[in-house]
Amino acid sequence: MNCKVFCFISILTISFKSLIADKFPDGTIISDWFFKDHEVNFTKDIRYYNIVDYGVINDSNIVQTSKIQAVIDLAHKNGGGVIVISSGTFLSGSLFFKAGTHLYLEKNAVLKGSDDISDFALLTTRIEGQTIKYFAALVNVDSCDGFTLSGEGTINGNGFRYWKSFWLRRQYNPHCTNLEELRPRLLYVSNSKNVMIKDIKLVNSPFWTTHFYKCENIKLINLYIYAPHEGLKAPSSDAIDLDVCKNVHIKNCTISVNDDAIALKGGKGPLADKDLNNGPNSNVIIENCTFLFCHSALTCGSESIHNWNIILRNSKVNGKRLLTLKMRPDTPQKFEKILVENIEGNVNFMIDINPWLQFFDLKGEKDTKVSYASDIKVKNVNIRCQKILNVKLSDQYRLSNFYIENLIVKECNEKEISIELLKVFKLKNIKINDKTLIN
Repeated sequence: MNCKVFCFISILTISFKSLIADKFPDGTIISDWFFKDHEVNFTKDIRYYNIVDYGVINDSNIVQTSKIQAVIDLAHKNGGGVIVISSGTFLSGSLFFKAGTHLYLEKNAVLKGSDDISDFALLTTRIEGQTIKYFAALVNVDSCDGFTLSGEGTINGNGFRYWKSFWLRRQYNPHCTNLEELRPRLLYVSNSKNVMIKDIKLVNSPFWTTHFYKCENIKLINLYIYAPHEGLKAPSSDAIDLDVCKNVHIKNCTISVNDDAIALKGGKGPLADKDLNNGPNSNVIIENCTFLFCHSALTCGSESIHNWNIILRNSKVNGKRLLTLKMRPDTPQKFEKILVENIEGNVNFMIDINPWLQFFDLKGEKDTKVSYASDIKVKNVNIRCQKILNVKLSDQYRLSNFYIENLIVKECNEKEISIELLKVFKLKNIKINDKTLIN
């Protein structure tokens, strides 16, 4: 056979095998969208609006919300454009991007959030699995297909005063909810398709750092997301909250926050599955990420009704948990078709599954809701952890078809896994503290 023909056939064969191998957990082939160019490309004729050219000054002490918003509104009126934050620090309350507008932060540029909650609009929004009146984020994007947020700069939530107030309130009332301490998020994107967030730093959020609601085709690439977990801790500073989203690619991100790194949400309450504001998350790939500290690298919950086709792979974890399922007795939940593979690092618990009772509310109904978690696979993991399975079996939920394969664990306090858990978790090639537990 001609060498060129042979080589061509070989390449086709390799490509075909790769295509077959790269599937979602339900067996469907991962679409080309996940492998396409991750660059932010604007058309040649797009107009750039540098905020300093429109009267916004470099000053970290003067709130300039109205001036920055005026630039966004002008760009939208003129058919769209890129709002440029130039080098310097610019203080603002809630900003609202509109169709055709984008945000770009130059190197050494800082868009800084006000630490006065009155600088943030009070409106109907989505928060903690509910559609209620609450405060807008610093950067708000609604119904903006094709929106991009990029550059080498930083969005700083300036959360210190909010955190101090939160912990003081918790001392006064240990049962206060997250929403009782009035705090804005850093970035909220809703009802949008083909969204790209790339290269920027998102730090010190007063509340959740990024929140995506009813979005499709989201790329989060090369992000640095940080909120302190020592000293004055940043409460409920989730890095990425996906809330009724489809087709999400999170890649090459570095995350260190004092809560969950990536949390899959979607609704809560006994009738959550019947509320059209709620819904599932599906087709999510998280890869090549570094989790420096977090309560859990990947979490289903705490406000979540259905997650499926979720992949976390090729990443490093240094936090409390690798995978967490928060099982709410007041919400019907279904977590399925989840794959975690090629992971290394340090955690307290590899898999954590327990009833989640925080702010439990059946809203007058008598019976708790039964939830389900199934078809979840963890493989090719090399970690240090105190406990592999921090799992409580319960009549409240049904666990089935869990697989753990090719696991190497060091410094583990767990010498063996209980017979009851082995009825749920199928294990293959498990080594604990240099001793083979199961072949």
